[in-house]
Amino acid sequence: MSITSDEVNYLIYRYLQESGFQHSAFAFGTESGISNNNSGSEVPPGALITFLQQGLQYKEIETHIGENGQEVNCKEGFSLLTPHVCSVKRKAVTEVTPQNAVKRREDHEPMEIPESQVTVLKGHVSEVFICSWNLAYPSLLASGSADSTARIWQIPPGPCGPDTTASIPPPIEMLHMKSPQEKSKDVTTLDWNFDGHLLATGSYDGIARIWTDRGELRNTLARHKGPIFSLKWNKRGDSLLSGSVDKTAIIWDAKTGDVKQQFEFHSAPTLDVDWRDDTSFASCSTDKTIYVCQLGKQKPIATFVGHSDEVNAIKWDPSGSWLASCSDDFTAKIWNMKTDKCVYDFKHHTKEIYTIRWSPTGPGTANPNKSLVLASASFDTTVKLWDIAQGKELFSLVKHTDPVYSVAFSPNGDFIASGSFDKCLHIWSVKDGSLVKTYKGNGGIFEVCWNPTGDKVAACFSTNAVCIVDFRM
Repeated sequence: MSITSDEVNYLIYRYLQESGFQHSAFAFGTESGISNNNSGSEVPPGALITFLQQGLQYKEIETHIGENGQEVNCKEGFSLLTPHVCSVKRKAVTEVTPQNAVKRREDHEPMEIPESQVTVLKGHVSEVFICSWNLAYPSLLASGSADSTARIWQIPPGPCGPDTTASIPPPIEMLHMKSPQEKSKDVTTLDWNFDGHLLATGSYDGIARIWTDRGELRNTLARHKGPIFSLKWNKRGDSLLSGSVDKTAIIWDAKTGDVKQQFEFHSAPTLDVDWRDDTSFASCSTDKTIYVCQLGKQKPIATFVGHSDEVNAIKWDPSGSWLASCSDDFTAKIWNMKTDKCVYDFKHHTKEIYTIRWSPTGPGTANPNKSLVLASASFDTTVKLWDIAQGKELFSLVKHTDPVYSVAFSPNGDFIASGSFDKCLHIWSVKDGSLVKTYKGNGGIFEVCWNPTGDKVAACFSTNAVCIVDFRM
């Protein structure tokens, strides 16, 4: 049995209609194309609610079946929106790993990071989606939130903990709406330029903004007609690249704020963009396609087709030789400019892959004698490390119990941090795949990132906070 996205969209469309949300139903039906589909005319009223109720009942029964086949009498509530903690037993979850994958089994318990070694940054009033350390000034950390603000925090050197939290000055706040009465505009992406003096932010209002490191608005870049999901500086610092739901990518003049070129090749929302060098970049989309574009060229210089579902993220390796992509089709693929076919097709994940990251190792990096590694993070709760030289899986990092939204390598490439909606930040050894340290916060994690010196990891939480943990081995 399989369920298609069109079937799910139709049930949602019908639910909106039946609930009286006519405007929402019209917008959703038009955007999804489902309003023109007459194949669901025999679906009974209330079908979505019925399916959800039946699914919830099945899940409740499945959770409470004991080893003897009898149902356990649990008195705790069972809900769609909150995790169920059984009052009688905890159901063991068995991970299924492909035979040709490597599953890590811990030889020792990882070190749990206590709250006494965690600096908690409070100030945002909604979920924090993204954070980024300043490479030139390692004490500066920027964060972006659903509260329509980005903030710059001054983090002192030394150990993390409550005493450090108390000593941190109030952050610089950068407001992304004209008045408090405006509807919140999520800050979806941000990036420091390489000399550390400018911060670029992208927002759900479709506007990119350039700020100084003191929080002063330098430029407002308003050409996109939809939310911006990806924003990157080139290394030279003279251009800014953005990708939007309006299906386009734009290269901006960072000094004047003018559009250098707008690229209108995708047929659906652009989800990610990444520079290859100072004038060329790749973009990916929900249209399943990847384009490589060059400033001044009116057509793509390369087109990569091979994914069978939305392409969520793309990343060039440090040398600009390899392009990695990940998709809702459960695969990660490796491409290069010598062929339009993927060089490697990694198929070991069992659910959508949300993001990918290259290690800061190999040619063109500060760690040239270490092997290049790709990490992929998936909704199947695992992180996988891939050996690019041999095109094979190195380790499957199995500890999370919910989708993994973010991974980040340490500056020396020896460790990798992962953040999940199971509230856990895990730090793993790249050498052997072992879990080294772990911290459990109070909410789901959207983003993790290392500071430039490699002794601190920041994590963005759904509970409006940014937490910083010490990492000293």
